[in-house]
Amino acid sequence: MSHTLSHYDVAIVGGGIVGATLACALGNSALRVALVEPRLPRDDWPQDSRDLRVSALTSGSVRILDTLGTWQGMVAQRVSPFREMHVWDASATGAGGAGVIHFDSADIGTDTLGYIVENRVIQAALYARISACANIESIPTRIHTLHANPAQIELTTEDGRRLSAGLVVGADGPDSLVRQLAGINTRGWDHRQTAVVATIKTSRPHQDTAWQRFLPEGPLAVLPLTEGYSSIVWTVTSSHAEQLALLDDSLFMAALQEALAPTLEIPGASGALGAIVQVGPRASFPLRLIHADEYVRARMALIGDAAHTVHPLAGQGVNLGLSDAAVLAQVLLEALAKEADLGSITVLRRYERWRKGDNLTMVAALEGIRQLFGNRLIPLRWLRTKGLQLTNAATLVKRLIMRQAMGLSGDLPKLARGITL
Repeated sequence: MSHTLSHYDVAIVGGGIVGATLACALGNSALRVALVEPRLPRDDWPQDSRDLRVSALTSGSVRILDTLGTWQGMVAQRVSPFREMHVWDASATGAGGAGVIHFDSADIGTDTLGYIVENRVIQAALYARISACANIESIPTRIHTLHANPAQIELTTEDGRRLSAGLVVGADGPDSLVRQLAGINTRGWDHRQTAVVATIKTSRPHQDTAWQRFLPEGPLAVLPLTEGYSSIVWTVTSSHAEQLALLDDSLFMAALQEALAPTLEIPGASGALGAIVQVGPRASFPLRLIHADEYVRARMALIGDAAHTVHPLAGQGVNLGLSDAAVLAQVLLEALAKEADLGSITVLRRYERWRKGDNLTMVAALEGIRQLFGNRLIPLRWLRTKGLQLTNAATLVKRLIMRQAMGLSGDLPKLARGITL
């Protein structure tokens, strides 16, 4: 254990997917980078096992990871493309017809809409890249205190280390200690919902298709994995999640089958997955909305869930975080080339302006969708049905939605355009 003060240009606190991506983006630069993360990922898991936590990576996120040289490592493990997506409203019944929308990658001339990848596969590939970067030091501990002064930020860790950095980046999740120690306020609320996740197998192939059914309690997503498996993200009330946790596998599969069974005929989708024949271990996590009032302060920046936590209904959380990392890395390296102070508020405000508006737009859109589909009033049910029908019939609108959701439009950072930093 050393109590000597070690200095870094950038200290990234939190080495999950987003923090590790930022580290990779700063790898092999002139910057000395510390990555502070107590739980280093394993890469020795049994090949017949599957991670309960998966991410739906957009094409823009895949491009970021590919440009960083990490995507092929994920492909070598296992990734699952999804080429189509069916979304339907379970409450849409009656003479008005089905409230359904179908997205197909072929409609915009691409091979896929995105990829479903186990979180541990993503992290293993990122850390393989980090280990090859001589300018990055992984520090396996947690921070304990944070003290800012005009020239740098000093950190102490739980194991007694002392670090200083010209810039500290909080990538330490929704309960970010960096954010709390800095006194940055957040806005948001508890959704009073819980996401139940598990890996299942069905009697019919998933057809490289993602399925999402909006139920009164929340959406139920079925995401394709390799070898015919699928990952579910089932949003229910917190009390319902407690009841589901008490069920054995057979009763849980029966409850899930009932929730998935379409109540109306959906062309090309009804009954497509067949019966649920296998379910693996389950886990659950509470859902809440968090948005930081400030993304940056002098010598400090927040990225990923430390800055914004969104509902998982569209799988956008990790993609927003990867865009944060790509933008911040570009801003920092461009500032470095101009010999600017990386921790200055002038430099960091550029990152905040670039990302905050886009993130708030996504937060608002997801909350609007969640509240619209969670409302049981008959006029709103009719409006949802008509909205889905009209959107499904409007080819141009669907193409715009797909390109936006795939991270292929807007003011993209260099990494998302395939340009190395």
